[in-house]
Amino acid sequence: MSVVLVINPGSTSTKLALFRDSEMIGEHTIRHSPDELSKFPSLYEQREFRKALIVRFLESVKHPLSEIDAIIGRGGMLRPLEGGTYAVNEEMIEDLRLAKYGEHASNLGAILANELSLESGKGIPAYIADPVVVDEMEPVAKFSGHPDYTRRSIFHALNQKAVAREVASRYGKKYEEMNFVVVHMGGGISIGAHRRGRVVDVNNALNGDGPFSPERAGTLPLTGLIKLCFSNEYTKDEIRKLIKGKGGLMAYTGTSDCQKVQQAILDGDRESELAYKAMAYQIVKWVGRMAAALSGEVDAIIITGGIAYDSRFMVPWLTEKLSFIAPINVVPGGNEELSLAVACLRVLEGSEKAKQYRGKS
Repeated sequence: MSVVLVINPGSTSTKLALFRDSEMIGEHTIRHSPDELSKFPSLYEQREFRKALIVRFLESVKHPLSEIDAIIGRGGMLRPLEGGTYAVNEEMIEDLRLAKYGEHASNLGAILANELSLESGKGIPAYIADPVVVDEMEPVAKFSGHPDYTRRSIFHALNQKAVAREVASRYGKKYEEMNFVVVHMGGGISIGAHRRGRVVDVNNALNGDGPFSPERAGTLPLTGLIKLCFSNEYTKDEIRKLIKGKGGLMAYTGTSDCQKVQQAILDGDRESELAYKAMAYQIVKWVGRMAAALSGEVDAIIITGGIAYDSRFMVPWLTEKLSFIAPINVVPGGNEELSLAVACLRVLEGSEKAKQYRGKS
């Protein structure tokens, strides 16, 4: 049996989990106050502070570093790469240290895994898996309509690929043998066309592409957006906030909390119901686009993410509109820690070979 430490850093938290094979034997979420983190000049400088807290967690669950077989961290902002589990190496650490492709708390996943590996003195293997920058898009899918702008693949790769593997196993097949459209519904919504183990097309859920979501505006009519940008009513940062943070359900209902929207619907709020149903409608249309990208050869549609727990409104609405395409499989939530542990175990057990990251000069 293998003991795996999972490190999932966030902007205000560090989520930790310890697994013995696929069984969780300990977990802890460490909350970080703004005052705690403000004294560090950069994200990279937080590593010693967070590492000490992780060591303390391991001591509390009586599993010191010497008893850990492997460490896996949440993948960060790296160069675009294909999906899979990657061994942490110097090129990866350098790109993350410099925030070469963007600064995000998840960058600390590989950095902390590497630091702990070195500190252990026994070379514990360190990995990341399926970061948000996974890019397996077909060349034709990257065309936007103008050469100055290329469509980018930034999405919930870890959860999408994990649930696709899980559903494939339900059918008695491998992920690489099936075609899926996967819908991840959270604060952002990403919809991917999975063709035999590769996500050949997907919306950029981070930067505004796709259906609107609880807090993001999604794809907007370009002429209207241009007019808004030059109206002198908003600064550049305010426009960005309207697109990401204050868009979507937040703009229509005043909240990004889907449970509050659901309660408002139950209370008879027809405007909230219409906005929530419009979000479902846009999701349906994007699923149709991805089904077309797969030439209609869809083995199943997978609905996942936090909003997939809504069995009263959202899931029935989507099922009603989409079941003609393929069977619907609902896998609520997005257990990132388990997904990372399982990805690490595939390498330790030999069913998958760890890939090597190569930075670009």
